[in-house]
Amino acid sequence: MRVAVECRSLPDTVDGPATLLLLTDAELLAEWQLQQALLHGVATQSPVGLTIYGTDLRVAWANQAARLELPGPFAQYLGRSEDELYPGSQVLSARHPPSVTQIMREVLDTGRTVVDVHYRGCPPSDPSREHVWSLSYYRLQDEEGRPLGVCEESVDVTDLHQAQRRLVLLNEASAVIGSTLDLELTVRELAEVLVPGVADFTAVDLMGDVLAGREPHVTDAGRPGDLRRVVHRSVREDVPEAVVVPGHEVDYPPGSPQWQCLSTGAPVLNAVLDPASPWLLDAPARSARMHKLSIHSHMVVPLRARGVTMGVATLMRWRDPLAFAGEDLLLVEELAARAAVCIDNARRFHREHSSALTLQRSLLPPKLPTQAAVEAAYRYLPADTEAGVGGDWFDVLPLACGRVGLVVGDVIGHGIRAAATMGRLRTAVHTLADLDPAPEELLYHLDDLVNRLAEEAEQANPSGVEGVVGATCLYGVYDPVTRRATFARAGHPPPALAHLDKPVEFLGIPAGPPLGMGWLPFESAEVEIPQDSVLALYTDGLLTASDGDADTGLERLSFALAHPDRPLEDICGTVERALLPDRPRDDVAFLVARPRPLPAESVAAWDLAFHATSVRRARVLTGECLDQWKLDELAFSAELIVSELVTNAIRHARGPVELRLIRTENRLACAVADHSSTAPHLRRAKAGEEGGRGLFLVAQFALRWGTRYTPDGKIIWAELPIPHP
Repeated sequence: MRVAVECRSLPDTVDGPATLLLLTDAELLAEWQLQQALLHGVATQSPVGLTIYGTDLRVAWANQAARLELPGPFAQYLGRSEDELYPGSQVLSARHPPSVTQIMREVLDTGRTVVDVHYRGCPPSDPSREHVWSLSYYRLQDEEGRPLGVCEESVDVTDLHQAQRRLVLLNEASAVIGSTLDLELTVRELAEVLVPGVADFTAVDLMGDVLAGREPHVTDAGRPGDLRRVVHRSVREDVPEAVVVPGHEVDYPPGSPQWQCLSTGAPVLNAVLDPASPWLLDAPARSARMHKLSIHSHMVVPLRARGVTMGVATLMRWRDPLAFAGEDLLLVEELAARAAVCIDNARRFHREHSSALTLQRSLLPPKLPTQAAVEAAYRYLPADTEAGVGGDWFDVLPLACGRVGLVVGDVIGHGIRAAATMGRLRTAVHTLADLDPAPEELLYHLDDLVNRLAEEAEQANPSGVEGVVGATCLYGVYDPVTRRATFARAGHPPPALAHLDKPVEFLGIPAGPPLGMGWLPFESAEVEIPQDSVLALYTDGLLTASDGDADTGLERLSFALAHPDRPLEDICGTVERALLPDRPRDDVAFLVARPRPLPAESVAAWDLAFHATSVRRARVLTGECLDQWKLDELAFSAELIVSELVTNAIRHARGPVELRLIRTENRLACAVADHSSTAPHLRRAKAGEEGGRGLFLVAQFALRWGTRYTPDGKIIWAELPIPHP
């Protein structure tokens, strides 16, 4: 055993000087010294605030870190509760009680430790600024387990909380800004994100050329072109900060932050605004307004797209005591960059309002094609404009195996270019639908086409006169066998489903970005379509035609679609009367479809063994099925097609294999599904080759054939016409 020895001289005693010899276990001494150092460090050096509350939940002790938030003598805070120290504070963690006193009461009563409670309030040391803390609580008790009080550990996480808020705001903005291709609406969405998310006031000014659909320019004197106030927004409804009303021209003096921003394309941050700045002296009305409201922080950010400054966003703070920081500037620059892309696209669309109605009519289907999957009806009304032409379109596309594609789209803007773009997109949808991709994949290809159209327009028009390059689209595929539909949309309103026995439902299809934006991926959703229900696909002009309020339009549409057991033409007439004025402000395309599910006796399906003997079994099953359906005249062709398709699946794919026969009013579909994604190829076999003739024979006998890919593999199908009796 190691012994620690210490000698101490004692003051003179009656018997004279004395020496005290202290001996103790060296290990126990080292442990005691460590404990003392720990206690001293916790009390005076720890960055974590420690506050001890008695059993009455009132302050009994606090370490140095906690006392930094409590100015003045600490004795004045003894005996006070947490809620009294931080009046008006708020517990941010929803899973906990609304006050820390209640939280501590539970800890004291149950002994349960509570960790990481986020708490917002203004500390006595900084009463004008909100802080956020991470609080943890545990019970203090004696050796016998009797409660002595509650210990609170606190860490100021204000900076982290603000950083998280910025990320949340940026994420929310990505879903809000650019929800349509309307210029003023995009600017308004930007303002709604900035106030109150970042600033107490914001004003967005765009160059007149941008609002007119032209390229912004700089005057011969180097001065930015005329600016017009598009929107402003404040934390107060009366917008006291504004000197100019929306729609009017804005004149900023030379040397002002807005002037600098427009001239250089760089943001200007005045974290602490100097009221004696020369540019404020040159604008007395604006200076007086800012002085009256005690505006103390100011920032101006450019709205730039494709290297061109189109306008500026001005932000101010006066209610929030914190000045703008560099992190705020980075956030606003990102938001402005996203909004600028939308604004620039909207500007280019706006320029195309001079199209011709005859072109639009010629590009729309003269009548809907004959198919068995749905009964359909439609309405199309051109916009009330001088040109009278827009880019709305609709289509019903017969697909393989009795399925049908439903599409509604809207090219933003009006004019010949919009109608021409619509025609190209409609043709592209026809071509892509023949390849039978999934709805979201079709939109991916359509999005690529829109981007290519933009590139072509820029290359063909070096002077800056560009074509329309944006659209929204809703595409869905209905399968009458499964009675389910799969939809994907690109910035388009969701489809409505009118039920026979419950209210109209607006389907929750994921909202992808408009075509040509490229911000987010497209997603699809599959929904069940009950019998006797009606699907409604429409463009946004239908909802806003009457009073511009989309919510009101949705309510009216729900009312008009009620009782879907009526004839479809009656439903179209009701919708037209309920939502459309005589001369709508925007094009309107409206398509209703009543599904006609195939009866079970019109579909036959078999699972086949992954073996060569399955080819003969497939022929036999096909012949027996056609005999039951009284289609014996198709037996030879169908058996040959089935033989070739099953043979190909067994030789070149992976099992299992499924054979399906589908009979509609005028078609017989033969489909073979396997678990391989290998694409079949049609070729002409040479004279000496034994193989290579299967698909060639299928193509000769079938009316049409093709391949459809699934998550598990592919389906090769071929269709035969059913002869009329």
